[in-house]
Amino acid sequence: MSDLTETDRHTLARWRLVLGKSAEQHGITCGDDENCSSVAPLVGYLFGDDGQSVGGGGAGVTGRDKTKQRQGGRGRSELTVPDWVDQVSELFPNQAREVLEKELIQRRGLNEILKEPKLLEKIEPNVDIVKTLLTHKHLLNPETRILARKLIDKVVNQIKDQLRLQIEQAISGAIRRDRHSPRKVYRNLDLKTTIRRNLHNYSAERKRLLVDRLYFFAAERKKRPWHVIVTVDQSGSMLDSAIFSAIMASIFAELPSIKTSLILFDTQVVDLSGQVGQPVDVLLSINLGGGTDITSALQYSQQLAREPSRSIVVLITDFYEGRPENDLIRQVRAMSESGIRMIGLGALGYNARPEYNRQTAKKCRKVGMDILACTPEQLSECMAKIIRG
Repeated sequence: MSDLTETDRHTLARWRLVLGKSAEQHGITCGDDENCSSVAPLVGYLFGDDGQSVGGGGAGVTGRDKTKQRQGGRGRSELTVPDWVDQVSELFPNQAREVLEKELIQRRGLNEILKEPKLLEKIEPNVDIVKTLLTHKHLLNPETRILARKLIDKVVNQIKDQLRLQIEQAISGAIRRDRHSPRKVYRNLDLKTTIRRNLHNYSAERKRLLVDRLYFFAAERKKRPWHVIVTVDQSGSMLDSAIFSAIMASIFAELPSIKTSLILFDTQVVDLSGQVGQPVDVLLSINLGGGTDITSALQYSQQLAREPSRSIVVLITDFYEGRPENDLIRQVRAMSESGIRMIGLGALGYNARPEYNRQTAKKCRKVGMDILACTPEQLSECMAKIIRG
């Protein structure tokens, strides 16, 4: 291989990483590529030197089983999970590190990470890790549970900080603009309405619009609050959406002139409105799996809507109803006819897959529910349109 160019050697090194250690039998090696030599053991630790995945839901060989199979020799010392985490942190940027750590959890089993505080401290916080912790929270011992809560809190606050400004602007702006006031405050000037209603005064000769009346938005504190009722399906397929729902609800709760309720449901309905400002507590309360009774959740939400014309129910669900579908359709129709606005979300988030019962969702749309699969920002814009009327 001495006649290979540097580019050729680099390409072979990359193929060595893709194909695994077995590629060396065919002359595909890292050669003198130091980066490849450092990365190869880390990749092999995830996928196995023979190209097969390790661990993963109980299949393959776990770290503990590999220890039993060790034999004497002069080869490189066996990696442990702590060693692997340390080396990945040194060699990879954050984005790649998150992907590799996700694979580590999926392929090598959870016990070693979820029961070891030092490992959990080293894991890069991200939404996928939060999902893993919430899904397997029963595996956490008391010490790792404390660390898991801190990690979830960090991710939740990061997402909340990213979303807060745009959501506040959309919702608060709509609230301030859904009616006018005789009180003339310059910062509340409704410029669009002022121009539109004075167009008949336009002077073609002077090329100017003569304004004989100004329009101002009402001060939001003098108006009745809107009631936003966030109703969240706890089924496992909705975990991505549940995370963003809890965060969105906590932002709504901080807005003036918005009353926020938060409901979780499976076959039972749990009202967590008292914890709406603590999204981490809400997420740790989620019990994934079980049946689904969307109709009962909507019936409870309707009871909370004391003033239907100023109530918005945001239903996050996969629309797979556990009771007769006609019950759900009748309930949606009754709520719509009462004046409650409803938004049904098959998915909420940036990577959440909109896998939901489209036939049932379509029937709900026909009787008055808006159906979306969207980002948090798009949801806030939809709500703003409802508020503006």
